[in-house]
Amino acid sequence: MTKSTKTHQIFKYLSYIVLFLLAGVGLYLWYIGAFTDIKVLRSIVGVDTHPLLAPIIFFALQIFQILIPIIPGTITLSAGVVLFGPWLGFIYNYSSIVIGSTLAFLLVRRFGKKFVANYIDEGQHTKYLKWIEDQQKFTRIFAVAILLPGAPDDLLSMLAGLSAMRLRTFVVILLIAKPLSIAVYSGAFSFLTRFF
Repeated sequence: MTKSTKTHQIFKYLSYIVLFLLAGVGLYLWYIGAFTDIKVLRSIVGVDTHPLLAPIIFFALQIFQILIPIIPGTITLSAGVVLFGPWLGFIYNYSSIVIGSTLAFLLVRRFGKKFVANYIDEGQHTKYLKWIEDQQKFTRIFAVAILLPGAPDDLLSMLAGLSAMRLRTFVVILLIAKPLSIAVYSGAFSFLTRFF
């Protein structure tokens, strides 16, 4: 077994363990009413009791889910709005996603294909590598995809790290294109929280 295969296996088992733990935490939070009572959720994170610590915890969670994409991004995006409201939720989501995505880009730029191979299987890996062969086309696809809600931003950030895209170009695209999709999520979740 090669070193990269062992690393892939370790990431795979760690993902299963984290998913199992998250499922347990999710069940516990559901049991205590964190998903049905916003006051319970805010008290768990400490939004009211630790107003300075709560955003730091949220930032760490948001960056973690980008670098180790086992928590769906829609969950953390909605949590930001529910916990901090539409405006602060938008600011925290936006800034933490830009930081996390840039870190993912830089990690892939540093460690190369081996880093990306930990997140996607070999068949997909080959398919996605074809995307970055034409740099100008990939840059356009990346910009449009980041603009749209629901795009696989984490994977796209990693692919951008494998491409010839400059860090400045990557960050500028994130800064300009990402607010729209985050605003859509923030507005939608803010609207839904009025009825549930």
